[in-house]
Amino acid sequence: MMAAHAHDHGHSHVHDHDAIDWSAFRTNRLLQAVLALVAISAAATIVALVVLWPSSDGRDSAVEQGALIGLGSERFGATVTSVETGTCSYATSSNPSQCRRVAFVVNEGRFAGETHMFQEFNLAIDSIAPDLVVDDSVMAGYEPTTDVWFYADRDRRTSLVVLGLLFAAVVVALGRWRGLAALAGMAVTLAVLVVFVARSVLDGNDPLLVAVVAAAAIAFVSLYLTHGFTPTTTVALAGTLISLALTLGLASAFFAMAKFTGLATEEALLLPFIAGDIDLSALLLGGAMLGTLGALDDVTVTQVATVSELHRRSPELGVKELVNSGIRVGRDHIASTVNTLLLAYAGASMPLLLLFAASNQGLDKVANSELISVEIVRTLCGSVGLVAAVPITTVLAAFITERTPVAEPSVAAESVAPTHGQCTDGSVAAATTEPVPNHPAANDPAAASKPQSQPSADWDDFAPRENW
Repeated sequence: MMAAHAHDHGHSHVHDHDAIDWSAFRTNRLLQAVLALVAISAAATIVALVVLWPSSDGRDSAVEQGALIGLGSERFGATVTSVETGTCSYATSSNPSQCRRVAFVVNEGRFAGETHMFQEFNLAIDSIAPDLVVDDSVMAGYEPTTDVWFYADRDRRTSLVVLGLLFAAVVVALGRWRGLAALAGMAVTLAVLVVFVARSVLDGNDPLLVAVVAAAAIAFVSLYLTHGFTPTTTVALAGTLISLALTLGLASAFFAMAKFTGLATEEALLLPFIAGDIDLSALLLGGAMLGTLGALDDVTVTQVATVSELHRRSPELGVKELVNSGIRVGRDHIASTVNTLLLAYAGASMPLLLLFAASNQGLDKVANSELISVEIVRTLCGSVGLVAAVPITTVLAAFITERTPVAEPSVAAESVAPTHGQCTDGSVAAATTEPVPNHPAANDPAAASKPQSQPSADWDDFAPRENW
């Protein structure tokens, strides 16, 4: 039993996937510089959050202005009770239009239990009139200034909740506590975007500054919450911040060269009516920074983890070997990530792509339109930041891990273990050593002096760990 315990202890480092220990802080100057950079960035982020933290004034004013242009209508969950098709109420003998009339019962809010009807759907004009049937769940819109009910949308909340629970279950099942932490990080990210970013911009603060501060806050919280407060995570965070700053500088230059107005979308056209002092161009650039962050932290964490694992498995590798191996892994990661960004933007714009195809314009003319060129600049600048993150993070991790010794298990600890025997007179003998069965040293004394091969992989090397 004690021999088995000694064996487990000797291999305990196999399940510790962080090759950097905080004790290296005392001697590793580069790790000290990285920690200083992260600490300064954290302090600046906290100060900026306090300074830019929104009040309710800007949002309240935007809500009032939005109500004047129809954005303030109420929404209630409802169930369709009847659907009828007949002559429209305003039809004439010369124009016998057909309309669809839909009645519904409100399920929530101050109108719960009441039955109302939507405005008539003229089937000749409303070619995309909803094809509703009895018992369909819908969102009923109510305009209090005109006392009119209108069809707003399908009620998809139940399906979204079910999908969200399924997603959470899958993440926790595979990631265990780390998966739960990742979900918490996602919740924090959503809270920062809704509670801080949107309201702070409506307060009149610079959208780019707000987005950069939010990106830094999200990076700190999500990385440390998901991966733990470790030196490896800190190095990944430093690489993320440096790469994000590089992407910001590059994107700022090309956004200025392209002279984007930010008025290319329907949503952007509405913003001046509810908050006229918003810099829409800066808002576009801020959105690009937030979009880039989502891929950046994935690249940096992967690169640091790769270098850390290489060093842990082969401590004899130098900085050059670690960098070369890490970048070789990063090339494949970057190739797929860059394509992922392009497909994400293209997939979200499929209807737009069809409209441009139908316009019969040349590719250069299509690309020149602000709606498309904004996405091109976002994709390319973000991709440059991702590419730069690979060598930046890999070099940082290589220099730090190369200077961090890895404790290897001793042969003696694995091959022998103290045991206690009992003498013929009943007294306990002194501790002796007992060979471990099936160990090379058990049958070949010379094997103890030979270099031992790396332990073979087992499931615990791939399975999620209960601890960080």
